[in-house]
Amino acid sequence: MAELRKVAIVGSARIPFARGNSAYVEETNLSMLGTVLAGLADKYGLKGEKIDEVVAGAVIGHSRDFNLAREATLDAGYSPRTPGTTMQIACGTSLQAALVLAAKIASGEIDSGIAAGSDTVSDSPIVFGNKFQHRLLEVNKARSTGEKFKAFKGFSFGELTPVAPSVNEPRTGLSMGQHCELMAREWGITREAQDALAVASHRNAAKAYDEGFHDDLLVPCAGLVRDNNVRADANIEKMATLKPAFDKTSGNGTLTAGNSTPLTDGASAVLLASEEWAKARGLPILAYLTTGRVAGNDFAHGEGLLMAPTIAVSEMLARAGLSFADIDYFELHEAFAAQVLSTLKAWEDADYCKTVLGRDTVLGPVDPAKINVKGSSLAYGHPFAATGARILGLTAKLLSTEPGKRALISVCTAGGQGVTAIVESAA
Repeated sequence: MAELRKVAIVGSARIPFARGNSAYVEETNLSMLGTVLAGLADKYGLKGEKIDEVVAGAVIGHSRDFNLAREATLDAGYSPRTPGTTMQIACGTSLQAALVLAAKIASGEIDSGIAAGSDTVSDSPIVFGNKFQHRLLEVNKARSTGEKFKAFKGFSFGELTPVAPSVNEPRTGLSMGQHCELMAREWGITREAQDALAVASHRNAAKAYDEGFHDDLLVPCAGLVRDNNVRADANIEKMATLKPAFDKTSGNGTLTAGNSTPLTDGASAVLLASEEWAKARGLPILAYLTTGRVAGNDFAHGEGLLMAPTIAVSEMLARAGLSFADIDYFELHEAFAAQVLSTLKAWEDADYCKTVLGRDTVLGPVDPAKINVKGSSLAYGHPFAATGARILGLTAKLLSTEPGKRALISVCTAGGQGVTAIVESAA
């Protein structure tokens, strides 16, 4: 079998992330993804060029979004010979896309690929209930005016009540926030610890902006030039005034709008390639994507909806022959502060590591100074399918100026899954 090739991360682009129903109320998944892909093409001189494959997706989609990845690629001005594949694995979509492309690049199947994601809650699909939908289908099939009128026999205006997209898990009926409240109680995660992590995320993100870290990562969109959720003035006192968002009645709720990610619109993309492809075009190699892992857990029977990354990380490190001592940076997606803190606690718990992860010794602890040093989702926001590519692009840039370093990426997802990866410095 041929030796596997290195997978280079050439660079990334993203539009600024915006809180739902703010800057991007007129945008769609297609327009945002097209803007990002066009920005990536401009950045690396790829307009009119053929990329071997674009893999992208969205979690909240419309039926009109026919092969989102392909259509956005065409809109962005790449060669029409560039194929596009649309995929979805909730919040891990664009990181999973990167892992799929990386495997193809490593094996020699392709030489270049773009992993991307886009999501908007401001353009959520609103549908009617089954009864009215069936009436409309009957109208569509009707061959005469009489048949069309017949389809509305017994109609009531209550049938026009729209059905908004559900955020609840279909197997439990609970929202992600409600599940995370259960995790916080199981692991003894305090409100104070959650608020402190959220404040640190905002401050690290604001500092990254002040240092110019994001200057070449962002593509302006709809007049927005930076994320509108980052709060440089975030502090514990303000966080403490917020009321529980998911458990409002028991008096024990700890998750708030401040220590949970807001509903967010945005898109991001990462360009991956073989070393030969990048060098032939005079393009940089910021870092290497070396391995990854996807895992699931039995969340419907008490394992914790957002705890699957603990399993994915453990399996990935075991396969790579690595431990936490070999990791210089931890990029942990902050769906909720409680999720990150529960994960960190689990990695230090001997019983959990043995019974769930199958380890004789604990994985942790993790030095807090190594976690999300440029801020993460609590500050930037979380457009579901776009988050993985945002983190991967940020991580590659972080490592591009730090020789000999290694970073671990972990993203929790709906449905009790986790997507993880290892990124290493190019020098």
